[in-house]
Amino acid sequence: MEWFTAEGYWLSRLIFQRALAVLYLVAFLAAALQFRALIGERGMLPVPALLRRTPWRAAPGLFRLHYSDRFFALVAWTGCAVALALVVGVDAHLPLWAAMLLWALPWVLYLSIVQVGQVWYGFGWESLLLETGFLAIFLGSGDTAAPVLVLWLLRWLLFRVEFGAGLIKVRGDSCWRRLTCLEFHHETQPMPGPLSWFFHHLPRPVHRVEVAANHVTQLLVPFLLFTPQPVASAAAVLMIVTQLWLVLSGNFAWLNWLTITLALSAVDWSFVAGAPPAQSAPPLWYEVVVIAVTALILALSYRPARNLISRNQVMNRSFDPLHLVNTYGAFGSISRVRLEVVVEGTAERVIHEGTRWQEYGFHGKPGDPSRLPRQFAPYHLRLDWMMWFAALSPAYARSWFGPFTERLLENDRDTLGLLRHNPFPDSPPAHVRARVYRYRFTSWRELRETGCWWHRDYVREFMRPVSPAGGPGGRH
Repeated sequence: MEWFTAEGYWLSRLIFQRALAVLYLVAFLAAALQFRALIGERGMLPVPALLRRTPWRAAPGLFRLHYSDRFFALVAWTGCAVALALVVGVDAHLPLWAAMLLWALPWVLYLSIVQVGQVWYGFGWESLLLETGFLAIFLGSGDTAAPVLVLWLLRWLLFRVEFGAGLIKVRGDSCWRRLTCLEFHHETQPMPGPLSWFFHHLPRPVHRVEVAANHVTQLLVPFLLFTPQPVASAAAVLMIVTQLWLVLSGNFAWLNWLTITLALSAVDWSFVAGAPPAQSAPPLWYEVVVIAVTALILALSYRPARNLISRNQVMNRSFDPLHLVNTYGAFGSISRVRLEVVVEGTAERVIHEGTRWQEYGFHGKPGDPSRLPRQFAPYHLRLDWMMWFAALSPAYARSWFGPFTERLLENDRDTLGLLRHNPFPDSPPAHVRARVYRYRFTSWRELRETGCWWHRDYVREFMRPVSPAGGPGGRH
């Protein structure tokens, strides 16, 4: 079937596959380095407890067969090794069936991790990585031309990512319709980057242009992905430029980079790629598999597509237990005020008015007002992100904040490994407390006078002081 392949997209596929492999590597590395404190056997939300209270069919994966911290580490580091092999192009030297199995392995491994990740893995880019990774299995490699159907499915995924994000904005917060959201967003986003302070201080007309350009890119340009070349390539390039702007302005784990990766698959690189290498006709079994997978994805797309046109649109929702087809979106509402939970401890056994409290430092979330935010994306700091949600509403922290403070009171090595600074390196604190502060970016004048990027004011108590004898209680 001549229509089945697109020989001119061999370089598009190659760039897409290598970029996706890099993101797989980042995701597995983050899992390997953070899991013990978050979901390990002694973690804040232990996987064994989750497995005991949930049925297999709700979240199938390898850990339904066996769980131990050692086995999880094996899964995560194996994922790193396979991703690294894909980065260097091992799949290109394998038979088609073997290359597909190699691409299937990180998908199975990461799906198993997400299924037991609980709130720590409740982000839309987890499903996006899984959905993209599943399609990559059937993209072929080596001397087999890229299948047209899978290339179209990748564009359908990119369309849902961008169009869903655009719709949730205009349906949600009125500031998107008034073009004023970016007067707040750079300051109140979950994890600002080193340039966020400067983006925040751009003139208001520039912020309005930013929002208007975002609406065009997310609500109009996605439809051009389904037009002939070179229009489809131009649409993809516009999306890439927009995503790079977001990369510069904040930290959103691998969301922006994965969106860029999807857009790269839609670009026709034939004008720089030259003649394609010798490519053999795809075997019949491969054509049958790709057609069957395409039919499956289209059938599963019904509910996400219906969600797109629904007035009650939801974002970042999986409609099947394997995360094969999902709905996406971000920032349907924008916070006008930045609240931060500041965690402190003291070595004093008896608390009094003059008690000296020392602050724990986080890698990504704002703390010390004089510290310029750092760049971490595409790496994902899961605890830092959840601390942002906790400041929005204590309900987001109800399941894990108590165990978190317990482990601080024990100087738990794995938990402290998630932090930048532990003020009690020699012995655990006697008490730990948490307070809510309002943060705002300083002005140019304040920065010159104080050297601080942030100004903060105390708002309220988040958790009263707790001690080892008192347990992890406390009122949020």
